[in-house]
Amino acid sequence: MKTVFDEAFVPYGKVIEGYDTKELLAVLAKVTDMPADRVIYEPSRPELEALPVFEEIQDGMYGGMPVQIGYCNGNNKALNCLEYHRDSEINIAQTDAVFLLAALQKVRDGKLDTKEVEAFFAPAGTCVQFYETTLHYAPCTAGTQAGFRVIVVLPKNTNTDKPAIKEKNPEDRMLFARNKWLIAHPDANEAKQGAYVGLVGENIVID
Repeated sequence: MKTVFDEAFVPYGKVIEGYDTKELLAVLAKVTDMPADRVIYEPSRPELEALPVFEEIQDGMYGGMPVQIGYCNGNNKALNCLEYHRDSEINIAQTDAVFLLAALQKVRDGKLDTKEVEAFFAPAGTCVQFYETTLHYAPCTAGTQAGFRVIVVLPKNTNTDKPAIKEKNPEDRMLFARNKWLIAHPDANEAKQGAYVGLVGENIVID
């Protein structure tokens, strides 16, 4: 397994330094659950957005564009799906975490072979940026930890209700929520919920 500090991570994103996220991560641990049997995601959490670092992240990392700070917590070992947005995503790990990533450019005719997916370890406290062309999804639990807690920063209203659109091209089939294009593995629960199925090969599991 690689780490987000390795050269192999460069095509997917970068580690961001210079921001004091200690209070943000402390509040995350205090006000959110970390279920052992599932993953929970909340796009926006008021307690996190009320902190002074919210303005610093919004103005510094996103150049003043309106953002939301939410979280993804729980226990997960499987790939299941990959998603992308029309912008970068910031993840700040409160615990150790593993991210499964692939390049959007590797998608051909709406399909991606899971052999293209790479695993990257991010130690607790690390702040990483995933580029717009980086396919990603829920983190995976690292090692023998009970689970993970990860801050997720995205443009405001991302991952909220899907807009009503008339499909004009094949990519439109992948739109699963607002600013969220999703490619599911046939084994994933999201596939049963109507998500576009486009991952072929093994549904990767981090053991």
